[in-house]
Amino acid sequence: MASSTTFERIIRFQDEDGQSRYGEPAVSSVDELDQAVSQGSLKATVWEGSNIFSLTPTTQAANVKKLLPLLTADDVPIVKCVGLNYIKHIQEGGRKPPPYPSIFIKPRTAVAGFNEDIPIPKLAQDDQLDYEGELCIVIGKTGKDIPKSEALQHIAGFVSSNDVSARKWQRDPAYAGGVPQWCFSKGFDKFAPLGPVLVSPKVVGNAGNLRLRTFVNGELRQDTNTSDLLFNTEDIVAFVSQGTTLEAGTVIMTGTPAGVAMGMKEPKWLKDGDVVEVKIEQLGSVKNRMSFQ
Repeated sequence: MASSTTFERIIRFQDEDGQSRYGEPAVSSVDELDQAVSQGSLKATVWEGSNIFSLTPTTQAANVKKLLPLLTADDVPIVKCVGLNYIKHIQEGGRKPPPYPSIFIKPRTAVAGFNEDIPIPKLAQDDQLDYEGELCIVIGKTGKDIPKSEALQHIAGFVSSNDVSARKWQRDPAYAGGVPQWCFSKGFDKFAPLGPVLVSPKVVGNAGNLRLRTFVNGELRQDTNTSDLLFNTEDIVAFVSQGTTLEAGTVIMTGTPAGVAMGMKEPKWLKDGDVVEVKIEQLGSVKNRMSFQ
């Protein structure tokens, strides 16, 4: 499924017969979708295929009984992530802008649904559990050495996300060693919840002008536009594909803006039961409760 297809938004849902289906919701905005779901009035045009990246539209319409997680670990071969990619976030951390995107990875087992609880393992249950509201790229067309001018052709769409992070294992020398490490500290199971709606570049272009907000228990913590990105989505796809095959289904988390707990003078770390909601304009939201195991 590449940007050349005719879809604008894709969801996975349960129909009135209890079947799981993919479809394009009959809405003109994500706000309308949320309202229609809550009212039980949402309809969708059914798309059929063996997986989300091989769908074709039908003429069949179905009633949406319940939204389901769109992407699962089975759909995503790997999650690639960009660190230090919002200018104000770089400034709050007291760092210099990197010359190229800083890349790390999460395993596919980090993928979680937009509304499911996030299990926090015992070794991450300290005073340094953090949130990172992020815009995610979803690759729809496999490619390698992709030029920036062709990047959007390889993007199926964009979703909202939260890069849950255990800072102690990322930055504390007593645990992470002398050099900060990212993969282990951010790669625990379910540490990458993804939004329920895949929105095509046909609707949002390169997603470079969208408001991103993160709330913790209803308190606004992050409020930034994606125009603050140091490297935009086309830059990222072009860079990470150099010498490396980007498979369809790859999710790329593009970095977080200012406002994370780590950047506060008195950090407000996440606790057991805290609810984190990441809302991105035109893309919808993820809303997940932290559940200490």
